[in-house]
Order: sequence, then C-alpha cells, then structure tokens
Amino acid sequence: MAVPVTIGVPNVLVSEWTKLRSLRSTYWTAIVAVVVAIGIAILGCSSFVRHFSPSDLHGFDAASFSVQGLYASQILLGALGVLTISGEYATGMIRTTLTSVPQRRSMLVLKGAVFAAAALVLGEIASFGSFGVGQAILHGKHAGVSLGDHNVLRAVIGGGLYIAVVGLLAFGLGALVRRTAGALAAFFAVLFLPSALIDLLPSSWHDTVMKYAPANAGTQIMAVTRQHHMLTAWNGLGVLVLYAVAITGLAVYLIGRRDA
Repeated sequence: MAVPVTIGVPNVLVSEWTKLRSLRSTYWTAIVAVVVAIGIAILGCSSFVRHFSPSDLHGFDAASFSVQGLYASQILLGALGVLTISGEYATGMIRTTLTSVPQRRSMLVLKGAVFAAAALVLGEIASFGSFGVGQAILHGKHAGVSLGDHNVLRAVIGGGLYIAVVGLLAFGLGALVRRTAGALAAFFAVLFLPSALIDLLPSSWHDTVMKYAPANAGTQIMAVTRQHHMLTAWNGLGVLVLYAVAITGLAVYLIGRRDA
C-alpha cells in the first residue's frame, strides 16, 4: 500500500526520524549501548591479558571475545525498539500519526525502516568501537587479530547487523503488543526463552533444534570460526531475520485491522 503523493515517502521518513531523534531516551540509550559494549570489551580483554597463559590461545576467538558487550547492548536496543512504537500508543500520539499518514501499514513499515537504520548505525559503532579497543588490549599478549584476517571483518560488521535485526524484532513486538511492559516481556521471551526450553529436550533433539533458536542462530554472524553443530554465519543471521520479519509482518497486517 503506497503512501499518498501529497504526503510522500521521504516526508514520512523525515517525520519518523525527527520523532526518533527528538526523544531523550534515544540519545541516552545510544550512548549507554556504546559505552556498555566498549566497557565490557575493556574489562573482558584486560582480564584475559592479566591472567594470560599461552594455552589460552587454543581455540580463542579474539574478534568475538572483544565484541561480547553487544550481548548487553542488544537489550538496550531492544528496549528502545519497543518504546519507539509502544510509547506512541501510551501517549496517544499514535492517533496523530495515523491522522497524518492514514495508510497505517505504510506508516508502520517506514517507522520500522527508520528505526532499523538507526539501530544498524549504532550497532556498527558499538561493534567496531569494542573491537578496536579490545584488540588494542589483546595485542599486548599477541593474542589480537586485525580486520584483514579471515572472517574477522565479517564478524565485526555482523555484530552491527545482529543488533539491527534484534532491534527490528523488538520493534515488531512493540507494534504487535502495543503495551510497553507486555512487549518487553515478549521480547525477552522470544529472544532468550527458546534456548532455555530447548535444554529440556532429549539430547537426541537438542543440537538439531538449538541452532534455530533466535539468539543462537543470529549470534553466529559474530563468530569467526563456526561451531560444527551450529548454522553458518549468514544462514544463522537469516534465521533471525525471518523471526524479525515474521513478527513485524504480523504487526503490519494487524495494524490495518485494529483500532488505534
């Protein structure tokens, strides 16, 4: 469904970007997400160097180790993704938005695209920042890697991609549930609960099913070396994208059938 010419897609994009960046929570979340990612890289890599033993290098993935702070940053970006849409329902601003852009589904798609783009930029900043700081510390024990090494650049870029997809998944849940508390609970459940539940399955099923859990699949993009029982980097990210697209797609469908 196209946005009318009198409104125009560029105007809607500008409007959604203005709303996103005008929120104080956006700036604080962005700053904290980057600081947390880099801070965890500093703490983790410093601890590794302080207790270093040559045997620690066996199977050590320096790139993934330095961007492990993104696991914390994803929670912050997920919360921001939920608030980006649920906040409008909470304040009643959604009625103004839908009056300005009556094509509800187009509005939601464009709002999601703006948030996903912002989350991607933020995720890449956090990923490259934590990687750079982490490698500077690890090189003190010759344990670091460079972006030119095999699969390292893909892993670092993949960190930002992972954050963006997780943010989109959270946005979709926010649009689907429309209540901040409920959407946040759903976000944690969708991202983390499957891994816990899969642990209860018989061992013969465990490895087969575990690779398709959202977080397990998506984080493979940040691993330089593939674990034999997990999906490949891009296949794993693709599975996470499918989760995000399915949830957001359902929200897009339902927004045209529900009252604001």
